[in-house]
Amino acid sequence: MRLDDRFRWLIWLSLAEIGTMLVFNNYSALLPILQKEWSLTNSEAGWIFSSYQIGYILAVVLFTSLTDYINTKYIYLMTSLWAGLAGILLSFWAEGFYSAMFLRTLIGIGFAGTYMPGLRMVSERFSSRERGRAVGIYVGAFTFGAAISLFLTGILNSLFAWRWAFLITSLGPIAGGIIALFKLGEEVRTEAEEELRIPLKEILKNRPALMMIGGYAAHMWEMFGMRGWIVAFLTACLLTAQYDLEKAVSLSAAIAGAVTLAGALSNALGGTLSDRFGRVHTIIVVMLGSSVLSLIIGWTRGFPIALVIVLSLVYGFMVTGESSVLSTGVTELARPGGLGRTMALQSLLGWGAASLSPIAFGYVLDLTNPADALTRFGFVPNWGWAFAILGLGGLTGPLILWPLKKK
Repeated sequence: MRLDDRFRWLIWLSLAEIGTMLVFNNYSALLPILQKEWSLTNSEAGWIFSSYQIGYILAVVLFTSLTDYINTKYIYLMTSLWAGLAGILLSFWAEGFYSAMFLRTLIGIGFAGTYMPGLRMVSERFSSRERGRAVGIYVGAFTFGAAISLFLTGILNSLFAWRWAFLITSLGPIAGGIIALFKLGEEVRTEAEEELRIPLKEILKNRPALMMIGGYAAHMWEMFGMRGWIVAFLTACLLTAQYDLEKAVSLSAAIAGAVTLAGALSNALGGTLSDRFGRVHTIIVVMLGSSVLSLIIGWTRGFPIALVIVLSLVYGFMVTGESSVLSTGVTELARPGGLGRTMALQSLLGWGAASLSPIAFGYVLDLTNPADALTRFGFVPNWGWAFAILGLGGLTGPLILWPLKKK
């Protein structure tokens, strides 16, 4: 396949990925409204957000490992359709904590068959010299889709209602599956690849790959804690500045979309920079910057809105910038014959951290705020300690990866 053909294929895959991501942030975009309507505590709100990641974890090892044996295109097709149908069910039947958590878990199961299998397809089509840029584009599409999910959900909610917003965004994964069916092409495993397949114990002995996966877990802890709660935090900032709730939620979703979009740009840039300056150096610099911002931003609720927005945009740029580089690093450090299972382990640990951090964030909010804060103030006032646990988790990434810096 010529280079131009490969990048044309990558564009189609990225468009499919954007479609599958439209359900990703529809809940967090409307969290302040749903938290009041369903009388959720902060920890319950965090559990609903994390149920998507929990569903992903339940299925990702199976689906990613199956890419060692089955054409990835068909896994992608079936699971994207599953995610769309589960999202439609949520738009009709979600009525509170348990139903929303169950249905978002089903959506997450669908996502498990698209993101990491898609990443594998990218890593197999591009050499190490080109892979940083290619993975940066793919992961950037993931983040771009997450940003569109926020923008679109906020707009649809203001025009109709939250159930319609959930229903329309659920059509995205179905569209992604249709693109996959017609545009991703066929894959054929070579006999050499079959003969090279190695046992699981050899994968677990690959210390450099395990260190890169540890850095990925730290990154996911910080990024998903931020993504799960950034709309609620920005809403609290706007309510503090005397905005009404509906306007605050709509504006917060738009700002959070811009924050997430900044991450899409940094993903592509991070991949390109890592091709030039090295994977580990790029990861350490970016993770240190994002961790510092996590430690700071939660204390800024009463600051001028313009300053909060600027800090949030920089935060969104930094917290996502190393994502594609970490994923590229894992694919390069994986041993031949074990790529699918190494990526399955990456998903299990990384998305495990991603599922825990929004819940931990919610519990810290409950511990550091009055129990009647939403009733008394209309918003949660204290955010500093909750964001701080994200920053502390993020700082473990450079510590884990530092020995690789010498290699």
